[in-house]
Amino acid sequence: MIGMIIMGHGGFASGLESAVRILAGIPEKFIAVDYRQEDSADDLEVNLKKAVRTLGNEGGILVLCDLAEDTPYKTAVSLKKKWKDEYDIEVVGGASLGMLVSINLARGYVSSVSDLADLAVDEGRKQIVKYDADQEED
Repeated sequence: MIGMIIMGHGGFASGLESAVRILAGIPEKFIAVDYRQEDSADDLEVNLKKAVRTLGNEGGILVLCDLAEDTPYKTAVSLKKKWKDEYDIEVVGGASLGMLVSINLARGYVSSVSDLADLAVDEGRKQIVKYDADQEED
């Protein structure tokens, strides 16, 4: 099974993990890595490395970050590049709860971490909607 790591500022990651547990049960091979205010970028890298090592490389690892192009995302991309020969890691920025629930379920049938990353991006886009009363059915 593909491993998943959720990373984000403050309690974002652990909050999403808690919400996924409520909606979909306890996920397998799923680790939350929070980037707390008191953490340095080096602390975040150490915590991410620990999470990657804990999950191992069986099936690959998808790292989902709260924001693209900020410290958690950049840290994950840097580690992906450094460990490219040891671990199959994909990184996606802009994580949301809807995305996580969908791809957590999809891990049962998606065999490639690259395909799961693509699905995460697609699901994230689908989850962003604006209510339109004109399209509401009676």
